[in-house]
Amino acid sequence: MLKKTAAQKQGLNKQERESRLMKNGPNKIEEKKQLKTWQKIAKHFTDLLMVVLIVAALLKFATGEFVEGGIIFLVVIVNGFVGYWQERKAEESLDGLKQMMGQEATVLNEGQPIKIASEELVQGDVVVLKAGDVVPADLRMIEVHDLTIEESILTGESEAVEKSIAAIDREVLAGDQLNMAFSGTLVQTGSAKGIVVETGNDTEIGKINRALQSIQSQTTPLVKKMHQLNKQIFRGILALIVFLLFFTTFRYGMDWNLMFSASIALIVAMIPEGLPAVLTMILSMGVKEMAKENAIIKGMPAVETLGSMTVICSDKTGTLTKNEMTVTEVVTEEAPIVKEIMNNCQELKTQDDQAIETIQGNPTELALLKYIAEEKQSLKQVLGKIPFSSSYKYMATMHPADHEQVIFVKGAPEVLLEKADLTTEEKANWENQGEQLASKGQRVLGFAYKKVSPQEALTHESLSELTFAGLAGIIDPPKESAIQAVEKAQQAGISVKMITGDHKATAQAISKQIGLKHTSKILEGADLDRLSDEELAQQVEQVDVFARTTPEHKLRIVTALQKKEEVVGMTGDGVNDAPALKQADIGIAMGIKGSEVSKQAADMVLADDNFYTIIKAVKEGRRIFDNLQKTINFFLPTALAQGLIVILALLMNRPLPLTPIQILWVNMVTTITLSYALGFEGASKDTMKRPPRDTKMGILTGYSFFRIIYVSLLIMIPAYLLSMRFEGAALQQTILLQNIVIGQAVYMINCRERLDRSINRGMLKNKVLFISLGILISLQAAVVFLPIGQQLIGTTALSLGQQTVILGNALLLFFVVELEKRISKGIFQRKAKTVSHYNNS
Repeated sequence: MLKKTAAQKQGLNKQERESRLMKNGPNKIEEKKQLKTWQKIAKHFTDLLMVVLIVAALLKFATGEFVEGGIIFLVVIVNGFVGYWQERKAEESLDGLKQMMGQEATVLNEGQPIKIASEELVQGDVVVLKAGDVVPADLRMIEVHDLTIEESILTGESEAVEKSIAAIDREVLAGDQLNMAFSGTLVQTGSAKGIVVETGNDTEIGKINRALQSIQSQTTPLVKKMHQLNKQIFRGILALIVFLLFFTTFRYGMDWNLMFSASIALIVAMIPEGLPAVLTMILSMGVKEMAKENAIIKGMPAVETLGSMTVICSDKTGTLTKNEMTVTEVVTEEAPIVKEIMNNCQELKTQDDQAIETIQGNPTELALLKYIAEEKQSLKQVLGKIPFSSSYKYMATMHPADHEQVIFVKGAPEVLLEKADLTTEEKANWENQGEQLASKGQRVLGFAYKKVSPQEALTHESLSELTFAGLAGIIDPPKESAIQAVEKAQQAGISVKMITGDHKATAQAISKQIGLKHTSKILEGADLDRLSDEELAQQVEQVDVFARTTPEHKLRIVTALQKKEEVVGMTGDGVNDAPALKQADIGIAMGIKGSEVSKQAADMVLADDNFYTIIKAVKEGRRIFDNLQKTINFFLPTALAQGLIVILALLMNRPLPLTPIQILWVNMVTTITLSYALGFEGASKDTMKRPPRDTKMGILTGYSFFRIIYVSLLIMIPAYLLSMRFEGAALQQTILLQNIVIGQAVYMINCRERLDRSINRGMLKNKVLFISLGILISLQAAVVFLPIGQQLIGTTALSLGQQTVILGNALLLFFVVELEKRISKGIFQRKAKTVSHYNNS
């Protein structure tokens, strides 16, 4: 390595360092160009329907109708800025990665240690490390002294890795490169020297940064559906305008000025300009509700994406498991002596009165101390100690015992068995017991002891003819909440997959305990490397466990699932998870144990690191989408009814029944009041028992179109016919306006339930519904009866008889819709039974 990097053990001199720095550049990762603020704002005004409204406003200005044009333009501006304010999502992944790299480094300069800025490191520098240091670049170790490095940010595994200088003669994953220290990892114990082999973008963290840079932000299912809905509305408006231009011109020879005004009126009538604000509000409420459940949402569309999720890809350590090594099985016939060894052959506990909760350090020793915590054993005096080392794979301590001494040993079972005084049969029996524990994914530890004379010293040579005492199986066990969450997810039709950097046996054992479905076949990182993207896409749905994976593997798995048209959620807590978190449809980071990079790359952060919180968020996401769908189904019939009224007037060669200001009043007053009420509806009983929505389906179903058309006719025809019975434009417009508003109020109650009865106990839980109805009645009364309202909107007072007829029209609408829902529910149930019977046969 010295030759390869043209380095020397005493380090580079100042001139050579400066030369290399000029040639290769600083040790920092590449920054991504961020969008300017004006660009972030502008994109909220490029929505198709918003563009149409802007054009309509400009046309109004061109014809001198500044008040109406100004109102339309104001609606657009308010919607755009609300969207920007509510939906802005910080792109901070890069900043988090930069923070992972140390600020300063100690290097050898012609044999003398000096401190320099980490950015100034160059290939060939010799870096000095000590406990507590953040590794500043990728280093090849040339000298180590009991060096352990915590690499969880890269591998996802919390246990520190012991490093060595031994060469590795084959290609292995980053987690198995024991002679390397990687940028951003933390030195836990010991000291070392290493040669800088990679800096900046070429480090392991730099590669993750490049992967993050290359990933395009995913368009959420809701945004896709809303774009599709906008196109459908736009095409409908365009088709109607073209039809009117031809029909009315050839039939009546209508002048172009009127057609121009009529087209704008039609655009304003049929575009639900209040809908974006309402959807934003409903999503915002979802964000607030999820925050109460410890799910922090960074971008509002992610709320709905959770509800459409079909696969959850989860990291193992700390997400599905406790991230806490635990003794699960002990095999022994000498339990008291094994517990004595656990209590004394260790380096963490130094006093009897130390509370176990305050002890930190080696996870294995901590697991042993927790296992015997209730025994309240006293510590023995330590007369000698051989610390654990990966070279000989055991630890030994010597203690006084009556008139002699006792040596306690713990370590790798195969090493202790070789040193034990056992027959061939006894040794084989212990080996078999150890294999059984290992087959369950447990890390197996052996315990032995030996009584010696008071004069004997503790040496490696003295560890012979040991009495083998027993075995312990240690594993990071699954959380109970994770087991429940996996079951709930599967009931909701969501597949759960585990992607871990851990070994195959451990991964398989945990996957069975938490209840994953496909656990017989496990793909390791090496298997993934042999598969093409197409082959992986074919296998990825039949495999639920992936072991020994790298960041690149996680990214490939998520991408392969997306190619199969799955909506993928990905959980993670390390830097290694960041690319997959960003690629996933919904990235989910751990809030407590997660790195800053993972949090910033994710769409949602779990404040409690609890996998079950994801299931709560999924339920909320589904509730939100149901309410969004109810809101859209509520909005569109009224918009169509207003459009049909304009069309009917033109076809009959009559004046426009409503002015653009009156149309905007209807749209905005219902937005301010009624629309918000549906956002507060609770989740239905079957929310988590039905499969995820088909992402290919639009936000409007065939049944939705049927409902929109007939409800719009039920609103429009009685209202128009009633208004035509009276003389005077103001009275006709007021009756029409009142009919539409009261009809909307009643139909909003219909929309509470898609097919079930709308008036039920759940209605009483939605207090906002009654408040919104009260506000609507007050606002509409002010417009109809107060002089200032009449002047602004162009209305006049109505008599009691007129109001009674209008109320009758609204009640007719309500009962017809309720009857239709009952009939439709019966039809759908019969179809479902037929399909079920056909599938079963």
